[in-house]
Amino acid sequence: MENEIIHTIKDVPLEHLRNIFGQFDKFEKQIEDSYGVSLVVRDNELKIKGEEPGASHAEKVLRELLKKSMAGNVIEEQNVTYAIDMVKEDDDVFGEIDGDIICHTVQGKPVKPKTKGQMKYINAIRDKMIVFGIGPAGTGKTYLAMAMAIMAFKNEEVSRIILTRPAIEAGEKLGFLPGDLQSKVDPYLRPLYDALYQIMGADSFQKNMEKGLIEVAPLAYMRGRTLDNAYIILDEAQNTTPAQMKMFLTRIGFGSKVVITGDKTQKDLAAGTVSGLDVAERVLGKMSDIGFIYLTSKDVVRHPLVQKIVKAYEDFEAKHKERKDLKHRRLHAVKRHNM
Repeated sequence: MENEIIHTIKDVPLEHLRNIFGQFDKFEKQIEDSYGVSLVVRDNELKIKGEEPGASHAEKVLRELLKKSMAGNVIEEQNVTYAIDMVKEDDDVFGEIDGDIICHTVQGKPVKPKTKGQMKYINAIRDKMIVFGIGPAGTGKTYLAMAMAIMAFKNEEVSRIILTRPAIEAGEKLGFLPGDLQSKVDPYLRPLYDALYQIMGADSFQKNMEKGLIEVAPLAYMRGRTLDNAYIILDEAQNTTPAQMKMFLTRIGFGSKVVITGDKTQKDLAAGTVSGLDVAERVLGKMSDIGFIYLTSKDVVRHPLVQKIVKAYEDFEAKHKERKDLKHRRLHAVKRHNM
């Protein structure tokens, strides 16, 4: 290449090089393809060959991944994709993320934020009494909130955990399912159970549930109650009606912490029904005591393909909104011209 330059990272331990390159050098190829560079290893030196600015960006990505590896982390594809996305915006890609372990799963795996968006979300939960976590699927909204709730419960900061989500088909469709009411709504609450089992363990969860210290229930069960000294998580809030959201928010009592999660792109409400999450955002958005954290496709921590799918939908919806706004402006201009 005519304008090729070479960047060198010296003294890279072999075990960390294997970690940041991935199995079958998968991550090495991902970085090379992203920046149009070639990576060469000789005598513990990693050379990045390519044109600018790609070579400089690739070096930053590799240094960030090396730093993460030397802190004891196994490099995953999500880490590489996130570093590639973020390195243009931020020199310190992972920042304080690695040091902030919320808890460990029953298998000993650390639960911690993996992106800066998730870090903001965790800090907001620590600082505010009520936090709205809004973002697409796979951004860890519910799972991280659950981890924070379990730690608060274990540290005796709250006396119980209440997990709820709207069972929006609690009418005739549920009626055709076999069993009692609890067995009818359990499928809607299954994601909450799954997270509890992973972090708390099935036995511990079952014991605390039998004592009434952990409650997993549909949103309709919250009506008429005052929830003191509890950690309350409302999941799938985009499927609440404005009346349900107001009912839920006015149940909150003293000593409670509330996290409300929702994905505004996945509403299952009947056509024409306004979402309680949208209304709450407009009504409460300027209250300093309430946190609104917005996660994006960059915060997706599932398979990288999920991140690409979410990003594709975000771009599609943005273009659709732009066309709709343009059409509205043109109609408005025609009406003004004809007046």
